[in-house]
Amino acid sequence: MSLNSPQPNEYESSVNIQSFLTFFVAITLGLLVAVLILPSWLPNMSFSLGGDAPKAYWYLSRATAFVSLTLLWLSMALGLSITNKMARLWPGAPAAFALHEYVSLLGLAFAVFHAIVILGDEYINFTLLQLFVPFSTVDYRPFWVGVGQLAFYGWVVLVASFYIRPIIGQKFWRFLHYASFGMYLLAISHGLFSGTDAGADWAQTYYWISAGSLIFLSMYRILAIVIDGLFPQKRKPIQSPAPRPTQG
Repeated sequence: MSLNSPQPNEYESSVNIQSFLTFFVAITLGLLVAVLILPSWLPNMSFSLGGDAPKAYWYLSRATAFVSLTLLWLSMALGLSITNKMARLWPGAPAAFALHEYVSLLGLAFAVFHAIVILGDEYINFTLLQLFVPFSTVDYRPFWVGVGQLAFYGWVVLVASFYIRPIIGQKFWRFLHYASFGMYLLAISHGLFSGTDAGADWAQTYYWISAGSLIFLSMYRILAIVIDGLFPQKRKPIQSPAPRPTQG
């Protein structure tokens, strides 16, 4: 999720494809169990998670939406810090790449939770099919919900690309990571036009800071490329030490 990606063997993925698929399936099944079964086991949760007008599902979906978007922002910021060499200062490029990968995976998990937990909300009344088919919702802002669904599927592809890079090749892998900027634009548009918190001052401030910081990092990278092209740094030749005079 950067302007110029590392070379193929520069940083290796910290998680293999089997572990990624196992983690993704496990957290999806776990969330389904939590949403559909947990309220019946804990009667004290019935008022907020059940009853005539349950609101906890909607609150959980709203909260995890911001967590997921924040993790997406952090992943992109880490990716940009690697390419513009800021990560060399801290925490180091290999550590930043590992965090970049793990944060992407964790953010995707929160995006799954954000979608699945809304099944318990009786006001919107989404079906499982509507969650997975873009633009298929009817009762609540179908276009902007569909935009968010497209962003989610783009995120799935980007995260999966960490683990299939040797198969798809470096050029296509880099193209996918260029596309992360479009995915972030879809995700933030989804939040602005379908989220009920979008008009709040704190939410507006959050959107401005997160998007503005990514624009700054992108411009920094572009300017660094332009400056390096205009004023290439010449390496000083290594001078061998002068031979010591021999004693006659």
